[in-house]
Amino acid sequence: MNLKGKKVLVTGSEGFIGSHLTERLIEIGAEVTALVQYNSFNNWGWIDIFDKNTKDSIKVVTGDIREYDGMKRIIKEQDVVFHLAALIAIPYSYLSPMAYVRTNVEGTTNVLEACREYEVQKVIHTSTSETYGTALYVPIDEKHPMQGQSPYSASKIGADKIAESFYKSFNLPVATIRPFNTYGPRQSARAVIPTIISQILSGKTEIKLGSLVPTRDFNYVKDTVEAFIKIAESDKTIGEVINAGSNYEVSIGNTVKKIIDIIGKDVRIVTDDERIRPENSEVNRLWADNTKIKELTEWKPQYSLEDGLKETIQWIRNNMNYFKADIYNV
Repeated sequence: MNLKGKKVLVTGSEGFIGSHLTERLIEIGAEVTALVQYNSFNNWGWIDIFDKNTKDSIKVVTGDIREYDGMKRIIKEQDVVFHLAALIAIPYSYLSPMAYVRTNVEGTTNVLEACREYEVQKVIHTSTSETYGTALYVPIDEKHPMQGQSPYSASKIGADKIAESFYKSFNLPVATIRPFNTYGPRQSARAVIPTIISQILSGKTEIKLGSLVPTRDFNYVKDTVEAFIKIAESDKTIGEVINAGSNYEVSIGNTVKKIIDIIGKDVRIVTDDERIRPENSEVNRLWADNTKIKELTEWKPQYSLEDGLKETIQWIRNNMNYFKADIYNV
């Protein structure tokens, strides 16, 4: 499928990955409708910082995926739907698990049902590497068991299974992308890389973090966005769950060292108990097997961790007004 000229909806378009995906879709010539969660401030999230030409190329609509009639109205006449809207903060899922069920499971069901009703040509549903939990073997392929180690991950497992059921029950042309640990410009300080960088750039000589032992498979946001595009374009991806990862494992501790080396400041790391997950909830190891996405789409990451970190550091340096380094953001 060539996305140029296609009518494309992006849910969660105002967010971190969604905003980068929206920009990229405009670049390749798609007719983009951007769904932004309704709010009385008329705030469009990261879309508000787009240049005028990009912003004028997008049709922005407000709504809520938890409301089915609204989804029907918005999805009608769309050719392709990228579904990214979700509640994603793991610590907050401990405080409000039902909100995650209503948004991630029920909201996803509303999107899929509207896509089925209007015979959308392709749906790309967004999963997460958190659905795998701590690796039982590495690298993690798509056959790895799913483990609900937090209410967030459990809600995403539910959403993934709903997507699978709509393919198997109704032949909905849905593909599920499972990104591993995306980072880059516009990511919230609730995530580990921006919280490290923003604390250092704020002038702190002592930075607060959770556990340094877990490993992650970090992916620069531009690579993740290209994975979305490639999965949408390929007919081979329908009905499939597909990892998008670098096939490179690094510990949080070593990631901190890389960031410190790039910035060139001496800092001391302090363990903050508030940032440590419950023992059985911590995902200790993530390492993606990306064989399947390479075979189905020929996608492969273009950014090394060091190059991606350099771009991220520069962006945060230029946009420190978005960060509250003194506050732990769940």
